[in-house]
Amino acid sequence: MKTIPGKIITDPKSVRKDASEEEIFLDGPRSRKREFLFMIKIVLEFIRGFRALHFVGPCVTVFGSARFKEGHPAYEKAREVGSALVKLGFTVMTGGGPGIMEAANRGAKEANGRSVGCNIVLPFEQSANPYLDKWVNIRYFFVRKVLLTKYSYGFVVMPGGMGTLDEFFEALTLVQTAKVKKFPVVLMDMEYHKKLYDHIKFMAEQGTIHPEDLELFLFTDSVEEAMSHLEKYSIDYFKLKKKKNPSSYSWLGEKK
Repeated sequence: MKTIPGKIITDPKSVRKDASEEEIFLDGPRSRKREFLFMIKIVLEFIRGFRALHFVGPCVTVFGSARFKEGHPAYEKAREVGSALVKLGFTVMTGGGPGIMEAANRGAKEANGRSVGCNIVLPFEQSANPYLDKWVNIRYFFVRKVLLTKYSYGFVVMPGGMGTLDEFFEALTLVQTAKVKKFPVVLMDMEYHKKLYDHIKFMAEQGTIHPEDLELFLFTDSVEEAMSHLEKYSIDYFKLKKKKNPSSYSWLGEKK
């Protein structure tokens, strides 16, 4: 790191050789050439995601931990959720990895529905699960989060860790700030999320959020109640109807 009075200048030689592109990008400003080239990579990543997911149909995204195995109560509940979503006519979208994501995709496939994933490329833990009809591998978290939101008409949040909470609060924030329409959000597993829900109520009591913000999501253990909520605020609210698959365009390299 080089310093001069009143300024701090990053020394390019200080960047670790094993640092990822995303880490370098978020670590501070680089040369304008480097920033421009990285921006091009981001645009291409978005285009690749759009092409892969454009025809998947109205989705509901299921968020949850990658660490729960088959037989865990949360895994089996997510599997039930995936099956129920298909019966409503939705395509089940997840982060494409193992655990809760695998369970939701598996439930969709077992109900003969459509199952898609937006998988994040990580050096550990994350690989595409075997229950996906279509998926896209994404290198950058912020691109992946946009894609998971863009194609969804609702969100189901199962037990998970920091990434799941990040996705939950981002969905709520987008609805709260009217950056997206009032898509339904379901927070499932009342025992697991009890303290989280208590803290959200505490925020309302302290005035950091409006009491009405507690109505931005449904807090429940019931898959049936969750599906009724999604049907009312997704299918009925947006007047979703079954329709023929849209035409593909050969000049875009799309297959029928």
